[in-house]
Amino acid sequence: MSGGWAGSDRRTELPPDWPVIRADVLDRDGHRCRWREHGTVCGKHATEVDHIRPGNDHRPENLQALCREHHAIKSSREGNAARWAVRRQRPAERHPGLI
Repeated sequence: MSGGWAGSDRRTELPPDWPVIRADVLDRDGHRCRWREHGTVCGKHATEVDHIRPGNDHRPENLQALCREHHAIKSSREGNAARWAVRRQRPAERHPGLI
């Protein structure tokens, strides 16, 4: 594995027919990046399929074609948000007998 898959077990969570789903999404989106920012769609050649809402919802309406650059940006933002969510959790209170 290389790139975004390095050190990830995410691939094991994909359905057995993922190659077919992936090809269908890329075809549906015309192999064009659907990343939208400031009202503009990227439109570069897309080689990757992204889950719009993270998780295991592999329905076509939750999938979009993205170029490698924008998929990396989106994945990085999601990973950072998840790490910050954990950090923002209130720490466990110390037992009064240990204070």
